[in-house]
Amino acid sequence: QVQLVESGGGVVQAGGSLRLSCATSGRIFSVMGWFRQAPGKEREFVAAIRWSGYDTKYADSVKGRFTISRDNVKNTVSLQTNSLKPEDTAVYYCAAGSPWDAVPSPNEWGYWGQGTQVTVSS
Repeated sequence: QVQLVESGGGVVQAGGSLRLSCATSGRIFSVMGWFRQAPGKEREFVAAIRWSGYDTKYADSVKGRFTISRDNVKNTVSLQTNSLKPEDTAVYYCAAGSPWDAVPSPNEWGYWGQGTQVTVSS
């Protein structure tokens, strides 16, 4: 049984940082990623990473501020979020199993975690 479990969310002031982690069990995935969903908005792509760890993709809104990484031994994927803004406030979801060319589309991901709340205060 595949499980994705996120951790690391919380409340932080604007300009602060959080490190989100996702522990995966039951299967090893070539492509892992992060999405987020703010109240009243659609789920949006944040970042994705391939098995090698060298191939990454980011949403324009987080480029230069967020960094995705993975540990294939521990089967975890992390999202380092820096210079946080109030508009980054959302539930952040770990995802697995998308084709690399389709990573921005939520419909292409087969597995999801339960999400972790990130709240950035101004």
